[in-house]
Amino acid sequence: MNAIIRGKPDNLDAIGERFDRARLSQPVFLNSVPKAGTHLIRNILRMFVDPEQHWRREYIQHALLSRSRDAFLADKPMISWGHMLFSDESAVALRDVRHLVLVRDPYDWVLARARFYLSDEFQGGLEHIKNGGATIEDVIMMMILGAHGRVPDLKDIFSMNAVAWLGSNAVLVRYEDIVEALNDLGSRRAEAFFGQLLADCGLDLPVDWRDRVEAGADRRESRTASENLKVTAEVPKVLSDTHKRVVDFHAPGLRALLGYR
Repeated sequence: MNAIIRGKPDNLDAIGERFDRARLSQPVFLNSVPKAGTHLIRNILRMFVDPEQHWRREYIQHALLSRSRDAFLADKPMISWGHMLFSDESAVALRDVRHLVLVRDPYDWVLARARFYLSDEFQGGLEHIKNGGATIEDVIMMMILGAHGRVPDLKDIFSMNAVAWLGSNAVLVRYEDIVEALNDLGSRRAEAFFGQLLADCGLDLPVDWRDRVEAGADRRESRTASENLKVTAEVPKVLSDTHKRVVDFHAPGLRALLGYR
């Protein structure tokens, strides 16, 4: 499904100019389940990496891999981002790349995905379900089970964008762990978390790391933060018990495999 994503302009290049950013010695790819918080981890790490090493062309996906291979060159390391499903081609392309895979609790992911699909910023052939065209309960069910020919299902997305990479050298990062560290930024636990995140990218933790994290995580600068989306229907803040049971029926063991209880 081809989609056009509209939203506020990105201002983080200008914001990052106040920081002396390090150079990568090895390419880094920020992979993620779509709607798992890609902008958040990307924007934070942009505050730490030399802007000349930012991959700016596009979000890298499997369909675009043939024209994006130079993002992974060992002699010209870049930090890039996207939604790369597991395949023989992507496994070869990412073999020598520092690879982070961002996931989100499937219960919350369903709601984040519904909110995005129902927003004015998403243009992907689903206009008929917006503005009350379909009940929010049915839209949430589409986010779990899919919609024939239009919306891929939860299990398929998580299986090929996250689970399949768990057996590789990819590092799993949970969206909720980032948020928890952000909400307790003055703690040693947050320092350890972001220190490890940067180490996984081959970078050291600078003295001013908190200022950089705060700048990158500023929700006012995120195109897809929930408060910056114009949503055409009200989406619940918590998934209903019935929909949770459907998630568990559709993808049994998924949440536990990713470290959720």
